[in-house]
Amino acid sequence: MKRVLIFDSGVGGLSVYQEIYAQLPNVQYIYAFDDAAFPYGELPEEELIERTRHIVTLLVERHVIDLVVIACNTASTIVLPTLRDCLAIPVVGVVPAIKPAAMLSMRKVIGLLATPATVQREYTDLLISQFASHCEVLRIGSTRLVEMAEQKLRGQPISISELEEILSLWQGKVDCVVLGCTHFPLIKDEIIEAIKGDVIIVDSGRAIANRVKDLLGVITITSTEPNLTYNSAAGNNTAALNKSLAEMKLAPVRTLQFPRP
Repeated sequence: MKRVLIFDSGVGGLSVYQEIYAQLPNVQYIYAFDDAAFPYGELPEEELIERTRHIVTLLVERHVIDLVVIACNTASTIVLPTLRDCLAIPVVGVVPAIKPAAMLSMRKVIGLLATPATVQREYTDLLISQFASHCEVLRIGSTRLVEMAEQKLRGQPISISELEEILSLWQGKVDCVVLGCTHFPLIKDEIIEAIKGDVIIVDSGRAIANRVKDLLGVITITSTEPNLTYNSAAGNNTAALNKSLAEMKLAPVRTLQFPRP
């Protein structure tokens, strides 16, 4: 039986989980998120690295994990080398889908929608210079959109007018938007409604799922274990969140019991 750990600061990584599950439904999944330090986009790098390393290594040992997915763009840009040094299993990260967006954009004006930390990372600059140097890349770093995605999964309404205000600088300019945070596919429909016009939306979910499938290979034994969910803190609106998790074939949230780093 194969086990995959998917980790994020919040519920955004569920968008990646859904893509992976669609291709590999016979794997046991452990989804873990770190509400105690949410949002990661505002954490100092050293704290982000230490928290991620601590939680991931603990769960890898507890559940004998075969592969780890860091389903957080902010964490992936800085924490992957540390995790790959301390784990003997594959660790897959997510990066903004700049390359496919540059290929799809007709106007060659791309919008990168991510957390404040991701839009400022040197790694993001490198992606743009490598794959979109012939494009104009307009960046919006928003923690508020992360909060909106969290609200939606907990059964709370999303303000389209607030989204319109956040995205107003892009109106009539971009023809392709990169969702550079795994939270944002959870509000993809609302983003499309707010930005208006004929705009292509791109994220990394399917590419990550393809990578996981390649690394795990052929699954010969189907998991009979439930898919688990862990949170580092007792969250709000847990009943509504658990309802969403059940629809995704994930067990109700358990609070992580471990010594804090």
